[in-house]
Amino acid sequence: MRLKRRFWLTPARKYPQMDSHESSPPSVSRDWFFPSPSPSFIQPSSSSSSSHRHHLHTPPTRRFSTYPRPSNPSAAVPALRSTSTSSAASSHRDTKYAGFSRRTNFSRRYQRSLTPQVDAPSALHQIPQKCDVSSDKTSTPDKFIDLIGGRLKFRWQMAFLVALLITTFSSLLHKNISLHSQANDLQAQITNLNGRLQACNLLEPIDIDNPDSQNTINPPNKRLKSMALAVSVTLLSIPFLFLKYVEYISKSRSPDNLKEEASLNKQLAYKVDVFLSVRPYSKPLTLLVATLLLIGVGGLALFGVTDDSLADCLWLSWTYVADSGNHANSEGLGPRLVSVSISFGGMLIFAMMLGLVTDAISEKFDSLRKGRSEVVKKDHTLILGWSDKLGSLLNQLAIANESLGGGIVVVMAERDKEEMELDIAKMEFDFRETSVICRSGSPLILADLKKVSVSKARAIIVLAEDGNADQSDARALRTVLSLTGVKEGLKGHIVVELGDLDNEVLVKLVGGDLVETVVAHDVIGRLMIQCARQPGLAQVWEDILGFENCEFYIKRWPELDGMQFEDVLISFPDAIPCGVKSVSYGGKIILNPDESYVLQEGDEVLVIAEDDDTYAPVALPTVWRGNLPKEFIVPNTIEKILLCGWRRDIEDMIMVLDAFLAPGSELWMFNEVIEGVREQKLIDGGLDIERLMNITLVHREGNAVIRRHLESLPLESFDSILILADESVEDSAIQADSRSLATLLLIRDIQAKRLPYREAKASHGRKGSFSQGSWIGEMQQASDKSVIISEILDPRTKNLLSMSRISDYVLSNELVSMALAMVAEDRQINDVLEELFAEEGNEMHIRQADLYIKEGEELSFYEILLRARQRREIVIGYRLGNVEKAVINPPGKMEKRRWSLKDVFVVIAEKE
Repeated sequence: MRLKRRFWLTPARKYPQMDSHESSPPSVSRDWFFPSPSPSFIQPSSSSSSSHRHHLHTPPTRRFSTYPRPSNPSAAVPALRSTSTSSAASSHRDTKYAGFSRRTNFSRRYQRSLTPQVDAPSALHQIPQKCDVSSDKTSTPDKFIDLIGGRLKFRWQMAFLVALLITTFSSLLHKNISLHSQANDLQAQITNLNGRLQACNLLEPIDIDNPDSQNTINPPNKRLKSMALAVSVTLLSIPFLFLKYVEYISKSRSPDNLKEEASLNKQLAYKVDVFLSVRPYSKPLTLLVATLLLIGVGGLALFGVTDDSLADCLWLSWTYVADSGNHANSEGLGPRLVSVSISFGGMLIFAMMLGLVTDAISEKFDSLRKGRSEVVKKDHTLILGWSDKLGSLLNQLAIANESLGGGIVVVMAERDKEEMELDIAKMEFDFRETSVICRSGSPLILADLKKVSVSKARAIIVLAEDGNADQSDARALRTVLSLTGVKEGLKGHIVVELGDLDNEVLVKLVGGDLVETVVAHDVIGRLMIQCARQPGLAQVWEDILGFENCEFYIKRWPELDGMQFEDVLISFPDAIPCGVKSVSYGGKIILNPDESYVLQEGDEVLVIAEDDDTYAPVALPTVWRGNLPKEFIVPNTIEKILLCGWRRDIEDMIMVLDAFLAPGSELWMFNEVIEGVREQKLIDGGLDIERLMNITLVHREGNAVIRRHLESLPLESFDSILILADESVEDSAIQADSRSLATLLLIRDIQAKRLPYREAKASHGRKGSFSQGSWIGEMQQASDKSVIISEILDPRTKNLLSMSRISDYVLSNELVSMALAMVAEDRQINDVLEELFAEEGNEMHIRQADLYIKEGEELSFYEILLRARQRREIVIGYRLGNVEKAVINPPGKMEKRRWSLKDVFVVIAEKE
């Protein structure tokens, strides 16, 4: 029998009608009120004995409140459902009766058949059924093992069983959460209905159990939400099941297959590793996919445990991922569990994102700190390698770029960028607005060369490494091969510093027209020989090779076309012409041409000037051409020269000395190499001792820093002494300079003690700051009798020698750096330097003034210049008798002055 419950509209302040089963009417304390129904709604079943029905029990008598507490849990659900239906129906009722007060009466007994209201009880009865299923499932592994026959191992069985238990538990949890959520919704609807009933009076009864009124309610689709929750659980279980399956497949393979190929686990791990390491955007992409997957699975799970729409659940899932604190507002067991899970996953996602961003920023700053970033420049000077010459080279390049407002110099070496920048910052010179950029890399790798924009550099300088010359030249050769292999091509030329003259041909063969070579040892050896025979020439070379004073420049002047070279000499008041780059000779530079040479169209003029923008030709001045006071007779005196130490290319120096010295000259060799081994080394180096025409070799064995060994030599009888940076210590500049300085002091002290005092007094012509009785004064007196040239590697040693003035010197590393910088700025200058250093052709000389003037004669510099042209010489400067430094390219060339016979002139002339 169906139970029905209706509300009757009665006048205000009346008691509601009661059923005959009621004992007494309840007391009234407010305008409306629910009387308690009869104690029991149980009806006997009238159906056949084969079908059994369950009847609902009536809840106990109570007031209608916001939080109902039924005594029988099984009866609470139908009562709530009826109330929910009533509240839903009343919420859609017309509000035109809002002005009437209303009382409610139960006129009939609640009678309800069990068949249409079995949703909640049946759901509750399904729980033990599912538990029975799960209990049945526990016996499944044993049956499965019997059917399979032991093919699956225990770990796979446990994995399957765990997955099945997780699925069953999730279903039961979902049902429990769903029922709890429905109860909360019904209670909220009751509260809403309570407020509406207080606000209006109803004129006719409302049937809560009416199906039409139930259609107005849109209950959530339970099946769809259950599917969403199941899908989310399944998606979370798939990775675990997949890993277990892969593990099972890997272990189920035969041992023979394992020997031939790697396991499936290793293959998958390798592919993932390759994907994450090779693909540049693999990590951010993986993080994005994980974030979207977490949002999607979390949204489906929220959709299964809440009443919100799928779109709202997805957005709520994103808020949990983005801010883990948002889950604090969740209500109910199911939403809280899901929200906490999503928040925990969100914390992991954002931790990984923070790690990726931190790593990316750290890698970028580390790349900048270690010099791995690309140099986006053009028309810069690129230096490849690192050596002791780098400081002097950077100084010369900074001076050369000063007129341009500064330049860009890029240094790439196989050193840490911070160490290079720290060493460069310690260099004691002004960079003059020139920026030095350091990069760490190898010149043998094309990727590193592209990193420094090698194809856009206007000049590339390859420095020789400190150490073995052959190994250094071999590395320079490989560097040239790498440079010629740049696909974009090279805009500028390559300047290569070599250690051995024999390797020059091979490097030029590989580099072709792009390469200019500077052989450091050969250049220094020739300079030492020239300076030993002509004291003071070292300072002249420093002025010409360096950019601080005057240097070589080549430029085209169309207004000089058709003019003889003798007239060109006096056409530049701020420069001194030295040669011509002749078009008729195929662009060859002719140094010190004939006075009858006429400039043709396209010819360029080689000059010595302070800078490329400080000189220009003017109208031809009128200069008096006088006659030379006397003829120049080439000196043909026998010389005696001492070489202290052993160099790698000493055989080349011997050949140059044989070409310069007069017949009958002696060359003494004093070093620690055994005489027999010494001769064999000279022969292996290509020296044929029997073919020496002008000199005789005298061998002495000893240590140049031991006094008793030096005292065995006739030091007072040598015209020139060359102290070489010994091969055994040339890798260390400080140690080599210390040895050279010690040898110099010992030789000067021995000479001073052997030199008679009266002879020293008569020959003493220099006035210094040291007294004649001091040990330095005695060495200065001894220096007037012979010339000592010391090969100095460290520029700091220069100050010691310049203060004492006991030796002329050659600053080898600095001179090589000057030559490299000059060739880098203009590669044509290399041809000029090669001719000036060669055995044949033109070279620099220091001439006495009596070859050009008479005592007390007043002449201008132009007049002396034209007089020197009568012997095909070009005067480029002079040194007065009372000063120590020569003046190259003097100003005021038209001004007359009184000259002294003690003065000397610096000229470019053919070799004697």
